[in-house]
Amino acid sequence: MPEFKIINVTSSSIKSYGYDKQLRILRVWFLNGHVYDYIDVPNRIFERLQESPSKGEYINRIIKEFIFRKIA
Repeated sequence: MPEFKIINVTSSSIKSYGYDKQLRILRVWFLNGHVYDYIDVPNRIFERLQESPSKGEYINRIIKEFIFRKIA
């Protein structure tokens, strides 16, 4: 079972996100209520998300290229 440290953000589309470093899963909670897991996301990509001034733009441009599954 993945363990996520939830990071809340101020964004027009993202509510929060969390990353399980061991499983390499990035979970994103969107403001519209949808939740997605992005699979096999390297830690360096997660770190760049952390550093990105626009989380929504980074997720749309980089993260959405990864395999994903809808959780909710």
